[in-house]
Amino acid sequence: MNATLLYIEDDPEIGEWVSSFLKEKGYQVIWLKGGEKAVESAASCKIAILDVMLSGLDGFTVGHRLKRAFPGLPILMLSARTSIDDKLEGLQFADDYMTKPFHPEELAARVEVLLRRSAVHSSEPAVLKHLTVYEDENRIVNRETGEEILLTGKQFQIFMYLFRHQGRVLTKEQIYESVWGESYIEGDKTLMVHIRYLREKVEKDPASPEIIETVRGLGYRVRA
Repeated sequence: MNATLLYIEDDPEIGEWVSSFLKEKGYQVIWLKGGEKAVESAASCKIAILDVMLSGLDGFTVGHRLKRAFPGLPILMLSARTSIDDKLEGLQFADDYMTKPFHPEELAARVEVLLRRSAVHSSEPAVLKHLTVYEDENRIVNRETGEEILLTGKQFQIFMYLFRHQGRVLTKEQIYESVWGESYIEGDKTLMVHIRYLREKVEKDPASPEIIETVRGLGYRVRA
């Protein structure tokens, strides 16, 4: 099965045309008409294709959020904007930038290039305590039992955000805003609840966590 692509385009006619073409090429396509759920949807994707001029969150904002959450995720920007300033802004985080109108075969070719480049630079599985983390496959395995640890989308995003910043204390605000893409409201217990359930799955003893450490008054960190 070919890679799963995240495609964000709010124009229904263009979106249907592009997503249908990519499916004909053999890709699995998650098509969103807005960027609010982009980070949540990207966890299973190998590449993101973003339109710049979206209603609600613009493509630049969505792109930055995706790169913070998934630094290795290739991003291809699509835009009717042709100015050099727009291209430079997009290429601060994106891996490629195509201007509209475009030929679908060129889009497919650029997707293939980004996927090949990503595969070449894919990282080896990482070991963390009793866990093996297959970042490119979105999998975590308990090395002692050989069993895959099944996480929800949010749990996986939280874990990977902490994992990619091993040894660094991350505030609740940083984690929440990266994973949910929204401003953190002081007193919100959502993240704390997710961390508790996450520990129940990845820790040997959730009551005495060895992987996800609470730093009182500051936030959390994954011990390097």
